[in-house]
This record gives sequence, C-alpha cells and structure tokens, in this order.
Amino acid sequence: MTQAQQAGSYQLGDLKVNRLGYGTMQLAGPHVFGPPQNRQQAIAVLKETVELGINHLDTSDFYGPHVTNQLIREALQPYRDDLVIATKIGARRGADASWIPAMSPAELEAAVHDNLRNLGRDVMDVVNLRLMFDAMGPVEGDIEEAMTTMAELQRKGLVRHIGLSNATARQVEQARGIADIVCVQNQYNLAHRDDDALVAQMAQAGIAYVPFFPLGGFSRLQSSTLERVAAECGATPLQTALAWLLQRSPNILLIPGTSSVAHLRQNVAAAGLTLSPQAVAELDRIGVGAA
Repeated sequence: MTQAQQAGSYQLGDLKVNRLGYGTMQLAGPHVFGPPQNRQQAIAVLKETVELGINHLDTSDFYGPHVTNQLIREALQPYRDDLVIATKIGARRGADASWIPAMSPAELEAAVHDNLRNLGRDVMDVVNLRLMFDAMGPVEGDIEEAMTTMAELQRKGLVRHIGLSNATARQVEQARGIADIVCVQNQYNLAHRDDDALVAQMAQAGIAYVPFFPLGGFSRLQSSTLERVAAECGATPLQTALAWLLQRSPNILLIPGTSSVAHLRQNVAAAGLTLSPQAVAELDRIGVGAA
C-alpha cells in the first residue's frame, strides 16, 4: 500500500481515486501566472506525486495560463492507466493576471479543447464548471446555459464526468437536473465551514466534495488550538488540518498543493494520521470561532 492509499478511496463516477490527491496551482508562477520559478523542481514534484500513490490531480488551463497542464504533460506522459486528471473551466486570464469570467458556450468549449491539447489527451476525466458570478465565493445565479453546454460536451465525448466549483447548494441541484454531477469543489477547511451542510448533502447523494484551500489558501491556517492538537499528535499543524478533513466525511477528497517535494511528502503523510475523538472535537470548535 502506498502512502496516499492509506486515506482510502472514493468513486468519481466510474473512476476510482485515492482520497488524498494533489492540486497543481502552486506550480505556476507568482499569482498563478507565468512559468514556475524552478521548472525542474515543478517536474520533480509531479513525478513524486505518482510515486507516492496519488492518482487524482487537480489542474486548470487557466493556471499560468497553460503552464501547469504543459508541466503535467512533460512530467507524466505517457499517463498511468489509473491517473485521473480533473480540470476547471469558466474563467480566463487577462494580461495583467486578472481572473475574467468565461462562461459562454463558445468559451467553455474552447477551454475544454485547450485543456485537451495542453495535456495531450483525447477526453478529460473530470471537468469542473467554475462559476464566476463572484470570484470570491459562491453567489446565486442561473447556470442552465452553462450546464447545458457541459452536458453537450459530455455527449460529444470530450468530457467524461462533470463537476461544479464555487457553487451554492441551489446551483448544485439545478446542475443535477441537467446532468450527473460527480463532485463539488468549494472552499472549505478547519476555519472556513460555510459548506458544512453541503458536505453532508453531497455525501448522502454519493457525490465527492473536494475542498480547495484545505490549508487556508494564500494565508495559511493559524490557530493555537490547531498547533496544540498537532503537537499532541506528533504531527505538523498542516498535516493535522488535512487529517481532520479526511475524518470529517468519507466523501471528502483532498487536493493540497505545493511546489516542494519535501512539503508534498509531508502532506501525503497525513493520510496515515488518525485523530482521536477528543482531538476532532477540539478542532471542530475552530470553525465556530474558538481558536
């Protein structure tokens, strides 16, 4: 058993993935724009992911743009049979590194083709529709046109499975009325718990919940409670935060990102960390303000 397999597995439709995966966002340059500062180090990180047993990579062609997908292709092609690559569409990058909504049917189809070309694939395993009504978080808005386009791309054989990102519970239900949804990818971690109810709803429906920024995002999780519990567990605070997510619900899939091989190994080691009920209870309180 590899380290990543210690976290268990979950089904994304007909695809089985280990619950501890890897997010590629940090492999691009500053502000997720431009090339990496150290290309060979980025390649080494990607090669190490599969050696550690990770078989779920999260990416997007708007990382860079194009940078992380081209790195994945260079590092990992020919791809292992069990490797699942999930991407996101619904945005594009401005010349100033801005994030611009790109949710029209033509833009969504072009984005799928960009991902396929830069990854060197004929079909995408999972494509998440990133809702860009507000880049800062989920906001209500009608998604019928975008989801109808996603369903058509699936019928064309370009997309195997569909997911949502930055979505509200109502949008998830609207999407499910148009096509099968295999995952929801929203911000969620020890301190950011707005989706507690949605995590449970997705678990009941057999849909994966994939938290982005599981370690806090651009500002790392800071909590005296987390530091103390981690010390008692003989782990780092970030390993403890990942272990909490794995124990939070069996449908949670992790995709922590890093540009360091050493940090990648630390993250994957969280798959073997089991928190006591008392530790979980203490960490639960962080999300309601008791840091």
